[in-house]
Amino acid sequence: MCSLIVRSALSKYPSSWLGPAVVRAMSSSGGPPSPYTALAVSHPAESVTHVELHRPEKRNAMNRAFWSEMVDCFNEIAADPDCRVVLVSGAGKIFTAGIDLMDMAGDILQPEGDDMARRSWNMKKIITKYQETFSVIEKCPKPVVVAIHGACVGGGVDLITACDIRLCTQDAWFQVKEVDIGLAADVGTLQRLPKVIGSRSLVNELALTARKMFADEAKSSGLVSRVFADKEAMMAGALQMAGEIAGRSPVAVQGTKINLIYSRDHSVAEGLDYMANWNMSMLQTEDVMKSAQASMEKKSPKTIAFSKL
Repeated sequence: MCSLIVRSALSKYPSSWLGPAVVRAMSSSGGPPSPYTALAVSHPAESVTHVELHRPEKRNAMNRAFWSEMVDCFNEIAADPDCRVVLVSGAGKIFTAGIDLMDMAGDILQPEGDDMARRSWNMKKIITKYQETFSVIEKCPKPVVVAIHGACVGGGVDLITACDIRLCTQDAWFQVKEVDIGLAADVGTLQRLPKVIGSRSLVNELALTARKMFADEAKSSGLVSRVFADKEAMMAGALQMAGEIAGRSPVAVQGTKINLIYSRDHSVAEGLDYMANWNMSMLQTEDVMKSAQASMEKKSPKTIAFSKL
């Protein structure tokens, strides 16, 4: 299980919406030290894991440590039976400025190799390694809610398009920045953004011009589903949403995410066949009877004690 970090917890999450129990949990200094340097991981509510991009002094720019730590963290979360939903956000003034070019220049501009073939081979290995940093979010069976404030640039767009639910503040803006630094985005934006936004023309425009998209347009185009007045309101809303998801059957929730992603990339017939194969075993769970009983008794699913998954 990802280690607890509670850096500046009280200042980031006002007690007015966290509640005393959550404030105490986030204020705890117990547990082993975190293995991460670019991330802060905490548990602000039951069954909810919060992963925070945590290089505020560098505008959460994505350095070498970030690219490997995200993989390690989400692999741990995927196997953690105590986690049912993940909340991702950024510390400081903005969500992320994208790739840390100063830190990453060596990998990108000077791949190892004695000739063009070997340098190209090693460059492909580097690119596929970086792609996994965001693919691991999509592969994680736990739903991932991302809360974006301020700038979300370059690699930030790659990150959020791999998440399941996207929320933002009114001051948020998004930029597919890669063409401005002489390359095509190569870690997920060009593959996932067209599936997130309905208009192929708009995706092409954003990717080819590197113009900024602001919150209202992001909402109207489907990039985000909700816009909040400020970060405090957004984090409160995101935590409430995470709690609603965490309160449902983990068999149902994780099966829903997995089948939504499968259906996105396959025909309707293939998706239905996969769903039938999935549910022929997953329907054989006590969660269905427990949920049906709660519904008949007009109780919230959050009152049910579901087994860990």
